[in-house]
Amino acid sequence: MMKQSQHFLENAANCAQLAERAPDEPSFNRYKRMEAAWRALATEQDWLDGELPPAAPEPA
Repeated sequence: MMKQSQHFLENAANCAQLAERAPDEPSFNRYKRMEAAWRALATEQDWLDGELPPAAPEPA
């Protein structure tokens, strides 16, 4: 069975492919933002599943 985060990473890869074929810069930027969001969700899901340690706090 595929991990939930793997589904998110597949969605990110699809967005990256769409960005490569984007007809204009706004579309490219939108797909790249969607790709980044899916990758962030995958990382968070791995953390929720106990596969990653909690992120270090941001320096002030």
